[in-house]
Amino acid sequence: MQNERRKGRLGSRGLTTDRAAGVALAAFAIFVLWESRNVPFGTTAQPGPGTVPVLLALTLLLCSGVVVAGGAAAPRVASLPWTEWRQAVAILGSCAFMALALERLGYRLTIFVTLLALVSLVEGKGWVVGTIFALGFSWGTYFLFKTLLGVPMPLGPFGF
Repeated sequence: MQNERRKGRLGSRGLTTDRAAGVALAAFAIFVLWESRNVPFGTTAQPGPGTVPVLLALTLLLCSGVVVAGGAAAPRVASLPWTEWRQAVAILGSCAFMALALERLGYRLTIFVTLLALVSLVEGKGWVVGTIFALGFSWGTYFLFKTLLGVPMPLGPFGF
């Protein structure tokens, strides 16, 4: 009886990876739509600042509905081995670190420390490879955005 109820609620295969992703994306789209309610949408002739976020959220909501509807053939979430959970936690922690440190340490130092930790510790590529990659990426992207594109970038207390 309980299996029959579960089949009726989640389909014949249960919660699949595609359906879980589709529901998460739909929730994000609804959140963006909710947050955009006070931003002027504008008109067709003069779109307002809320036009692009609302249209993108509606497109994402539509696409996530398609993913949920067609997600029955994907593997079930319960069948996944979750062997890379440590990497996922490290990436999430790195994102939190960057959000908190970007203005305090500056772009180049924050990106350098984050990439050095991810490449050397999480991926195990070694300190030399991690340092070269982190230096090249942090300074190269800073040059691209600040110098070539003219985007203001945060400088830390050490001037870089």
